[in-house]
Amino acid sequence: MKICGITRPLDAVFAEKAGADAIGVILFSESKRLISPERAKDIFASAGPFLTRVCVSHTKDPGELKRILSVHPDAVQLSHPLRVPESAGVRVIRSVRQGDTIPEDADALIIDASHGCGVAYDEEFVRQVRSRAEVPVILAGGLTPDTVSFAVRTIQPYAVDVASGVESAPGIKDHALVEAFIRNAREVC
Repeated sequence: MKICGITRPLDAVFAEKAGADAIGVILFSESKRLISPERAKDIFASAGPFLTRVCVSHTKDPGELKRILSVHPDAVQLSHPLRVPESAGVRVIRSVRQGDTIPEDADALIIDASHGCGVAYDEEFVRQVRSRAEVPVILAGGLTPDTVSFAVRTIQPYAVDVASGVESAPGIKDHALVEAFIRNAREVC
């Protein structure tokens, strides 16, 4: 599972200790959780070697993508079809929402109509994507510690992703909520 919208190193460290598989930072997007590439490097440096680091962006600009790649993430999560060079050595997670075609150049898909705003996923759309996708499907959108168990049990996604559902304020993670989210997601597995 990924704890997304990390803006502080202490939240990255806590997410890792609580059992997150990945953290996400948001770059070059209109988001309350937007940080600079320099801040992303600090956050990534604070975590241990086995935590997956993901840069999330809604950019359409190849120059901004180049700056994202300079942060040295393990994966990039993009909502627009920017081409990521194979030489970048990163996995590509493509964000999809209703009406989108399933991209062919993805290592994984994330169902995310919410983009960190707490809008719940559409269960039927998730099922449609899962039936057609040839790559892992990650679920995001409206997940909280109270809803994640049901989502994991009924949807059975490859992974879950949360941002606003574990915050006390945009970009500020509530450690008790992070811990509860991870515990509740893992109890189903």
